[in-house]
Amino acid sequence: MLIVLANDLPPAVRGRMKLWFIEPKPNVFVSGLKDSVANTVVDYLYQHCSPTAGVMIFKSIRQPPGYEIRTIGSPAKELIALSGLQLIIEKNMLL
Repeated sequence: MLIVLANDLPPAVRGRMKLWFIEPKPNVFVSGLKDSVANTVVDYLYQHCSPTAGVMIFKSIRQPPGYEIRTIGSPAKELIALSGLQLIIEKNMLL
């Protein structure tokens, strides 16, 4: 499975993504691609997206924890690694 979240994709990339993915919300793409095709899509994104696109890619892998998170540019949420586990920081908005 491959999930791609973006702040702002170029129109040509967004149109191309619609060939392989469903888009439940703007700039949120979900697909059950095989590993070889998923790697091709990830390579395509790295080649055609600028750092301003703010892309976060969630890819299923066979090793624990079962997923890998990659980023292009600065996505809206921060990514950290804790004991080898990739996590996304949610900012607490309590005042």
